[in-house]
Amino acid sequence: MASFTARDVKALRDATGAGMMDCKKALSETDGDIDAAKRILRERGLADVARRTGRQASEGIMYSYMHKPDPNYPPKLGVLIELNCETDFVAKTEEFERLAKSLAMHISFADPSWTTRDEVPQDVIVEESAIYAKQAKDSGKPEQVIDKIVAGKLEAFYKANVLQDQEWIQDKNKTIAVLIDEARSSMGENVSIGRFCRIRVGEERGA
Repeated sequence: MASFTARDVKALRDATGAGMMDCKKALSETDGDIDAAKRILRERGLADVARRTGRQASEGIMYSYMHKPDPNYPPKLGVLIELNCETDFVAKTEEFERLAKSLAMHISFADPSWTTRDEVPQDVIVEESAIYAKQAKDSGKPEQVIDKIVAGKLEAFYKANVLQDQEWIQDKNKTIAVLIDEARSSMGENVSIGRFCRIRVGEERGA
């Protein structure tokens, strides 16, 4: 059984800037000792990601992906994504383009509405929370557990609709946020998702 919690992982990640999976591994190796985990991350050169994420990612590429249900038919769904990095050197690499393609394919399949939780409008959160609370009350749940139920359902809402919280379609063991963390580590600079647009033929705008 793990000797650390999700809160410990977040604390280590906030303190070092290292990727989520790297933090989990370090905590596992140190039996949950955060200070020892910090030392391990520094020794492995993984604790400087925070500096990378703080640097401006003003370079990058626009990548377009057209999904064809069959080779003999025209595409019916398209995705345009802006993927940012710090230098044009990284932007020109095959690794960076592969990442953009993977993200575009994921968006075509998973259909996220927002990139991060911060982008979710407050009125949407309020409306969803009210619906979940009413559902809990109508099903006879005790008043004292309703807030916990609402929080759990909101978490599921984020995982379904926020790109960075979604499970990556190519590896369900990692989220898009973890995928981006790994890209920062392997490419050695800040990598971030800018804007994206998903369009399906015949689909109403905003649907």
